[in-house]
Amino acid sequence: MRDKIVAGNWKMNNDLAQTEDLLSNIKKSYKKDQDVRVIVAPSFTNLHHAFESLRDSSIDVAAQNMNENSDGAYTGEVSASMLTSIGVKTVILGHSERRAIFKETDALLAKKVDAALENDMEVIFCCGEELNERKAEKHFDVVKSQLEKGIFHVSEGQWNKIVIAYEPVWAIGTGETASPEQAQEMHAFIRKTIAEKFGSELANNVAILYGGSVKPGNAQEIFAKEDVDGGLIGGASLKAEDFLAIVEAF
Repeated sequence: MRDKIVAGNWKMNNDLAQTEDLLSNIKKSYKKDQDVRVIVAPSFTNLHHAFESLRDSSIDVAAQNMNENSDGAYTGEVSASMLTSIGVKTVILGHSERRAIFKETDALLAKKVDAALENDMEVIFCCGEELNERKAEKHFDVVKSQLEKGIFHVSEGQWNKIVIAYEPVWAIGTGETASPEQAQEMHAFIRKTIAEKFGSELANNVAILYGGSVKPGNAQEIFAKEDVDGGLIGGASLKAEDFLAIVEAF
């Protein structure tokens, strides 16, 4: 049975005091549900504090990014071993903002995936199309290419450390949301694409999250779709009440 996952990507938000406040509110109101795994991804500066704060809870902490190198003269970067040394065992890679703003390529992301897996980290690998690509009906081709170039080089045995997050870029931070039917269509395509490469048994065990403006008001309908196994939540994860309402939507 696939994991059900709700992960909050806090992006470049919250200083230490705000992080403490949000974590406190989440912990205070969170009711442990054995069927839903909850992850939060604060900024680098607050990762260790978040890990220590959540140590006695079932909520996991993820990093929003990492460098592909193990060490060296890479000013401002953070390696996989640095993350694992403070207890962080999950990393988000390939987010659309990293691809678009910081020009991260599929080839670079493949190296980051390798570095994470070599350090026994779990990878939440993001993929998704831009608005012009969907309008040109190239969305399936774009997502397939991102998967093939960024993550399909890994071995079958490493897929137990991989979660896929589909994020239609046109529905992130815009207030637009792919319909539940559009989300299901792409999630089913992703699972089919994985199955063609690695077999249906493996594909059916991979959690695929939806990451496009999920809110308390639409989460239940989206999560009800057969191939949607949870969400990678942006803005709504910055309010404890909204985030936990999305968790409870399952």
